[in-house]
Amino acid sequence: MDALFLPVIHPPFQQLRRNARFLHLVAASLIIIHAVGHLLQPNRSMLYFICLFLIAFDIVILFISKQNGLTEQPRINLIFRVIEFILLVGMGAELISKSMVIAGSIHIIIGVAYCYLSYCENTVSKEERVSIHHTGVSVPSLPEGKFFIWSTITHLTANYSSISIETSFDKSYYFEFEHNLQFEEMDQIHEFCRHYLGVRN
Repeated sequence: MDALFLPVIHPPFQQLRRNARFLHLVAASLIIIHAVGHLLQPNRSMLYFICLFLIAFDIVILFISKQNGLTEQPRINLIFRVIEFILLVGMGAELISKSMVIAGSIHIIIGVAYCYLSYCENTVSKEERVSIHHTGVSVPSLPEGKFFIWSTITHLTANYSSISIETSFDKSYYFEFEHNLQFEEMDQIHEFCRHYLGVRN
């Protein structure tokens, strides 16, 4: 038996994708407002203002790119996140050098958070699928997928349109397939269940 990779519909992933563009636009707007507010202060720093403007510009470019489907490749998203990380850490370092340790540390923490955001975006960009292997079953989840070895799976039920998995950790997962399964795929799932769970679902 070969491993099975079954594309499924995962509502949290889809909701996150739908909200991502709007959240990018809100973030860019807030950063621009903060940049303009900083520029109006008497002790303003042009370097800080330019960094804020570049981050907002970077997010707007990402927003436009996502609308046009130009950022489907994780590497492109990674480039944007690296730029934002460098700018935020640079701003944090400048603030710390001016004895504004708390504000500087917050900027550095936000920069690190951008690295985590990049990881989440890379996870979401992947196809949601349930994978059935000889070692166990993997399911999509946020922030990262989960893998269960066969000895922790108590029940696995599948039909042509959906799959349900119950584990010994009192966790159950239900997914609808993107497309109805072929007969051969259903037969292979039954074979996995017979071999590892001792039952036919």
